[in-house]
Amino acid sequence: MKGSVVFFVTIFLLVLTVLGFTKIGFSWMFVLTVIGQLLVVLMVYKVLRDHYTTDKTFEDFYEDYPIGRE
Repeated sequence: MKGSVVFFVTIFLLVLTVLGFTKIGFSWMFVLTVIGQLLVVLMVYKVLRDHYTTDKTFEDFYEDYPIGRE
């Protein structure tokens, strides 16, 4: 579910950015911007409250660039 929320918010904000270059009314743009800000807060909440666990530590560094481990 977290992935779909992030995808939806990203697409919404990209569409909002494109609408900024059109002749849409200020009131519509304002309302959509406020909705976008609320969606970003919702997205951050969903990502932070996700029950994701891992067995990685800081000693593992990056998975794509292991240091000292082969």
